[in-house]
Amino acid sequence: MQPFDRNIPYNSLPVLPPAESLYKDDTVILKLAEASRKLAELKGVASMLPNQSIFVNTIALREAKASSAIENIFTTDDELYKALTYQEEDYVQGPAKEILHYREALWKGYTEIVKAGKLTVNAIIEIYRQVKQTHDGIRPYQAEIVIKKRGWGSLIGETVYTPPRGKGVVEKMLNDLVDFLNDDERFPVDPLMKMAMAHYQFEAIHPFRDGNGRTGRIICLLYLIQKGLLDLPILYLSAYILQNKDRYYFDLSNVTGTQNWKEWLLFMMETVIQTSEFTIYKINRIRALISKTEDIIRERKPSVAKIEIPKLFEQPYIRPKNLVSEKIKSVNTAKKYLTDLEGLGLLTKSKIGKEFVWFNTELMDILSAEN
Repeated sequence: MQPFDRNIPYNSLPVLPPAESLYKDDTVILKLAEASRKLAELKGVASMLPNQSIFVNTIALREAKASSAIENIFTTDDELYKALTYQEEDYVQGPAKEILHYREALWKGYTEIVKAGKLTVNAIIEIYRQVKQTHDGIRPYQAEIVIKKRGWGSLIGETVYTPPRGKGVVEKMLNDLVDFLNDDERFPVDPLMKMAMAHYQFEAIHPFRDGNGRTGRIICLLYLIQKGLLDLPILYLSAYILQNKDRYYFDLSNVTGTQNWKEWLLFMMETVIQTSEFTIYKINRIRALISKTEDIIRERKPSVAKIEIPKLFEQPYIRPKNLVSEKIKSVNTAKKYLTDLEGLGLLTKSKIGKEFVWFNTELMDILSAEN
């Protein structure tokens, strides 16, 4: 293997898995075991929600927001949830719209994996296209893509990495990566370790002109689903990465520069541990809020029970038309029930444009809290 030179395309990127001597010791194994336990606990707690789509809608959006913030795309929680409420209309603009594209890409990838039963190169390309809203695909071999230093200081703009380049080079590397993830007989590595190794490899391959970070973090979640470690994409990985962004990039670059796999894998296992704990805490708070809401309705306004209570928790802003069901036949009836809930102090009314919507303040407080 030729020495790494940040100014030369990294066409000698080693295939996975790395040699066990580079990472396998008691520290990594213990951290892996802890991450596996926490992820299993999260899967069990999530299964107790009356409808997992409650958390899928909200946490997937929080994941989208954090993942985009890593790439310096920012918006407020309020704008984000308004965008989710009005995603099919002209109301959604700017960063919020871009974050919704991430969420749509997550679901696009989830659908592709469920259909194929495994991750494919085509699914990865479709995820990228949804993230970036483009018809583009793998970057052309002649494109001179380089990664430059971001942030502050005298070295800003200096090349820190030149990804692989050449006819068929990126395509072969991406196919090798997908084979590594899907073929457990040839590559009998724990799936959490595979996820972490593959995330580095994907970022090092850098197969697209832009959007590689967001696409790569979506792949992490989808792979955990593929291996049955999660049922749905409800792990909020990007929150921890955002809080520890400098270390994330430092450990990524150290795998490239010095083959320091151990620190990278420890970081990624800690990411799974911390975000599993965080997500479990959020789920338990939402479950308690649902239970409290049901108790208040049962005691003070039983007629409102025609509303499917979990629908009040799919997102903070509730449009009357979204509550229409077999039990609630019209928008006017939905408005009446929402007004009743407002009278119980469970919702507040808000006007967006020409329409009144109802806002679940306590749900928003839970979702927005960073601890």
